Amino acid sequence: MRSVAVYCGSSPGFRPEYSDAAHSLGAILAHRRITLVYGGGHVGLMRVIADACLEAGGEVHGVITEALRDAEVAHPGLTRLEVVPDMHQRKERMSSLADGFVAMPGGFGTWEELFEVATWSQLGIHAKPVCLLDVLGFFGHLLAFARHAVTEGFIKETNLDLVRVTSDAKSVLETLEVPMPPPVAKWADR
Repeated sequence: MRSVAVYCGSSPGFRPEYSDAAHSLGAILAHRRITLVYGGGHVGLMRVIADACLEAGGEVHGVITEALRDAEVAHPGLTRLEVVPDMHQRKERMSSLADGFVAMPGGFGTWEELFEVATWSQLGIHAKPVCLLDVLGFFGHLLAFARHAVTEGFIKETNLDLVRVTSDAKSVLETLEVPMPPPVAKWADR
């Protein structure tokens, strides 16, 4: 694994453990010589993980939209900052740069990015690993909802394994290195 895209909040959240996990993951990526790919922001958990990676001597590749850059939320000190016209191109570019994906605590944008790469796994568009860094059980309700969707017949149970879960930044890379199961087409038995 040479690069990992991390999706996380443009806010730091109310608990210091969120920032602690972002800082740990950024430093771990740097020490393992894995490029951090992220949304290019200088705010919230995005700033924390980028700064930690840079401080530890790592490479950080940000991808940001023109509108967000113009709103002055772009990180000024990245190894590389790409500016793209819109969010669709931002997500596509981040996906093409990454060998794996990690979602940390965040809001709608983080969730949307997570759901997109998980859906792409399910559809066989990519075979890259997806991991939730479930700090303080942040994703507990989301995971329960995913299990509910299985119970109600909207997600194949085997496809839940397409998104791995860990609660510790130290185990994220090991979690990503587990071979991906083949997706099961959700319409396979219909």
